[in-house]
Amino acid sequence: MKIYTKTGDKGTTSLIYGSRVSKNDNRVEAYGTCDEANSMIGLALSYLNNESFAGKENIIEVFHKVQTALFHVGAELATPVGKEIKWKLKDEDIAALEAAIDRWDASLPALSNFVLPGGHPAGASFHMARTIVRRSERCAVSIGDSVSPLVLAYLNRLSDLLFVAARLVNSKLGATEPTLHQ
Repeated sequence: MKIYTKTGDKGTTSLIYGSRVSKNDNRVEAYGTCDEANSMIGLALSYLNNESFAGKENIIEVFHKVQTALFHVGAELATPVGKEIKWKLKDEDIAALEAAIDRWDASLPALSNFVLPGGHPAGASFHMARTIVRRSERCAVSIGDSVSPLVLAYLNRLSDLLFVAARLVNSKLGATEPTLHQ
């Protein structure tokens, strides 16, 4: 199978089930932004390859599940209205995010100031992924009522998880967490 198909050379792409849409269609923007977030999470994780700290394996495991779920989110966003969605999020997917948020946040010092993105490259990359997920959420909302409430909830909760992950990684690796100057 060839990587290139040439079918998108004129500015269109296929949704799931084959209907063609413009590459600037809201659905394409939404699932493309999920893909971008997924790639940024992968970059953040790559910065942890040569690091060693307690809980690293759990972070990698949680985000492997997140990256898989983001494929499901993208598939749902790429499915035209009225067509069966093959991969759907479940309430358990959101519950898993919340459990990780609660577990990781409990190990961090309470926030007393606004945190600025930065610190260790992995922490900064998790912050970047958070902003991309927020953009993906806005794109999904722009599609309208056909987007599952679970997709919107998942993206919203995922941005919270990424914020906590950035703080956790910075803490575990001894990186200074930049804060807003008052």
